[in-house]
Amino acid sequence: MKISRRRVLRLTATAAGLASMPRGARAQAYPNRPVRIIMGFAPGASGDIAARLLAQELGKLLSQQFIVENRTGAGSTIATNFVAHAAPDGYTLLQGTVANTISPIITPNIGYDFQKDFAPISLFATLPNIIVVNPSLGVHNVQELIKLAREKPGELTFGSAGVGGISHFGGELFNVMAGTKIVHVPYTGTAQAATDLLGGRLQVMFSPASTVLQFIAEGKLVALASTGARRASAAPNLVTVSESGLPGYDTVGWFGLLAPAGTPREIIDRVAAASNEALKAHEVTASLAVQGFDKAGGSPEDFAAFIREDTAKWTRVARAARLAK
Repeated sequence: MKISRRRVLRLTATAAGLASMPRGARAQAYPNRPVRIIMGFAPGASGDIAARLLAQELGKLLSQQFIVENRTGAGSTIATNFVAHAAPDGYTLLQGTVANTISPIITPNIGYDFQKDFAPISLFATLPNIIVVNPSLGVHNVQELIKLAREKPGELTFGSAGVGGISHFGGELFNVMAGTKIVHVPYTGTAQAATDLLGGRLQVMFSPASTVLQFIAEGKLVALASTGARRASAAPNLVTVSESGLPGYDTVGWFGLLAPAGTPREIIDRVAAASNEALKAHEVTASLAVQGFDKAGGSPEDFAAFIREDTAKWTRVARAARLAK
């Protein structure tokens, strides 16, 4: 990837300025002005909700304003490119999501290398999907869905929030592991897909829990299973897909902070510590639970390993589904 002369000069100047400060002083001085958290999806999206919860708590813990800025479009690629080319000084961060591990796999010339151009800070929260169906489909568990889909290859449809998202790739992984052919129908958001599912124009969704919990409670949709390795805290009585006959199936949306590569480690550690501390606040954990999130946490190294594993998994899925070479 070619880096512009302007970016090289900016990175060099930033690095020189930071290097002139004693290491301890960098962390103590940070942050001395507002910090932007760039979010690639619209206000109200799952990632935006998580980002604003975290930003509010970071502001309290670090005595500085953390501002969520939405730069939407291209499946978070616009926001990610913006942060990839920002000064590595800790004042422009990215709210990363699973789209960041999937998009580079299926999008040529995306403009950044997610694993090389970013420094992971901390994984904040995960959000399991729930497989839901319209009641008219007449299935009540994963095995019944697999049986019906095999009997009617290409006739059933599943909706998603768009190509390359977790609600899309969760369905593709299901098809690969179950030997089914449920046809993907992309929408501009999960709310639009859920509307068509409720209306019977779709049969299946691999939906974020927060989108469908109310409809499940009202009996308007049938929940078959949650998609994570563990049962979802928002639906503890609901079995997982892995428990339902597809062992090893595991998909979750995730949300965590990253900085441009080259950001001083002292700043990375300071933000990571604050992010982990935020997860101890009762109001944060309660708000996450209401929205169906599971809290995460961990070190920058833990988050980096998580990203590597997530990227490897979705690369395998994309190739199996013939969405990538």
